[in-house]
Amino acid sequence: MTPWLHVVGLGEDGLPGLSPAARALVLAAEVLVGGPRHLALAAEAPAPERLPWPSPWDVMEGTLAARRGRRVAVLVSGDPLWFSAGGAIARAFGPEAAFHPHPSAFQLAAARLQWPLEDTACLSIHGRPAARLLAHLAPGARLLLLAAGPASAGEVARLVTEAGWGPSRLVALSHLGGPGEAVREASAQDWAGETPALTTLALEARPAPGTRVLPRWGLPDDAFASDGTMTKRELRALALARLAPRPGETLWDIGTGAGSVAVEWLRAAPGARAWGLEPRADRRAMAAANALALGAPDLALVAGEAPAALADLPDPDAVFLGGGLSEETAETALARLRPRGRLVAHAVTLEGEGVLALLHARHGGDLVRVAVSRAEALGPRRGWRPLMEVTQWAWTRP
Repeated sequence: MTPWLHVVGLGEDGLPGLSPAARALVLAAEVLVGGPRHLALAAEAPAPERLPWPSPWDVMEGTLAARRGRRVAVLVSGDPLWFSAGGAIARAFGPEAAFHPHPSAFQLAAARLQWPLEDTACLSIHGRPAARLLAHLAPGARLLLLAAGPASAGEVARLVTEAGWGPSRLVALSHLGGPGEAVREASAQDWAGETPALTTLALEARPAPGTRVLPRWGLPDDAFASDGTMTKRELRALALARLAPRPGETLWDIGTGAGSVAVEWLRAAPGARAWGLEPRADRRAMAAANALALGAPDLALVAGEAPAALADLPDPDAVFLGGGLSEETAETALARLRPRGRLVAHAVTLEGEGVLALLHARHGGDLVRVAVSRAEALGPRRGWRPLMEVTQWAWTRP
């Protein structure tokens, strides 16, 4: 199939910066689609129809589909398939579309800073929560961030400083590759003022003295605000090992409590999603605060009781039953699991153990009992303080 829809990445240098082939496609287009800045950069193109980028995406999809068979060029910034519209267009039009990348803002910023991209986390906070970056903080970690607007640098500086990483190096690189290119640098704690709208932010993470550095997963219990209803670190690690977070997959955390399992799931796998079902409003608020503070702001919290409140959730790749355990809820979750989906359930009561024993007999899987003791002070000496024993049932759909 010969593509009729071409998605062309532009730089600040406009059409002169394109390859001859990409430039020819833009000049030959009957329909040009782009934002005001992109259309202005392609002012010399003689397309008889020039369309500003509509919103939301379903409007755009219909707009493009209505022009099927004509020569259509969609103009975007940099690489169309890197935090841009290209992914949605590829899903909608497949082989009808072709993509023509320009060096991205990430590549240009990395070149200016001499940062190898393979060692740099590339994120976007354009239309996405900036708090996501907190999960990436580690001594010496390098992050490149597509800014959402002039206030983005200040928001990043505030988040990083409040998390204890105020000495981090923050660089704003604006209008890369164009005549107005500018670079501004300060520590996060000393940042002041706004930047041009078209800015890429670079962050080199440096903790303040005394800041505790958190692992990507296996977080200590006191990293979470909790009323005591939380899966403790050792048992959480065992649960996550069986839940096996994978990029882009969906978790149901039923009886989410403080949200510890869902937060760790989101931190462990890029693009993962998590829904936390919790009937109590105070615990949902606590889980939301934990998710924001620990770099997992995409945790979706749902009010309601299982299994009824599960009906409207997307089918899961993994389910954790840490609270609200019942035979009906477990069977509902098992029925909704996607192929190769995993379910992990914990029980601390005799009644809960009975449910897990029944499910194990019916479906198979692995049933184990876990006992954890922690060394604690006993007067001038130390002794073992046992946590409540937990029975874990883990099952994987073939």
